[in-house]
Amino acid sequence: MRHIITISLLVCVSACYSQPSIDEKLKKLGVELITPTKPVANYAKAVRTGNLIYLSGHGPTRADGTDITGKVGGDLSVEEGIEAAKRTAISLVSTLKMELGGDLSRVKRIVKVNGWVNCPADFKDQPKVMNGCSDFLVAVFGEKGKHARTSLGTNALPSNIAIEIEMIVEVK
Repeated sequence: MRHIITISLLVCVSACYSQPSIDEKLKKLGVELITPTKPVANYAKAVRTGNLIYLSGHGPTRADGTDITGKVGGDLSVEEGIEAAKRTAISLVSTLKMELGGDLSRVKRIVKVNGWVNCPADFKDQPKVMNGCSDFLVAVFGEKGKHARTSLGTNALPSNIAIEIEMIVEVK
């Protein structure tokens, strides 16, 4: 009898405190993943080696397939740069989901994020801009979304995109 009560209690605790799935978190955030774009040259969007997935640099693709372009701190405000970083994170997670056969629950940890912000030489808020990506990853993956990060400024990016981000992910 004692074992039955213990098991029942564990089932209740597990059911009462179960975490929402990644897809449920995305829906709650009002985010729809996009269809990953094709590589624009001779490279792969994602490469898996062992339990790590390396995602190539992605840009800020809107849901309609267009890119956010221009220099943050020039053509775009810091707030628009933050949104561009979030859109880039959505693009990265979209590619990651495809690479994992649709199962984002296999993500063990977001390990590293490298970001390049297209900006004027005197712009100094690259880390603030990159928070758009980092905050999104933590909102979606929780503690597993906290990562090491590099935020750099550059004078130009391909097709004048506002930001380019690459990511390394540990998976199960």
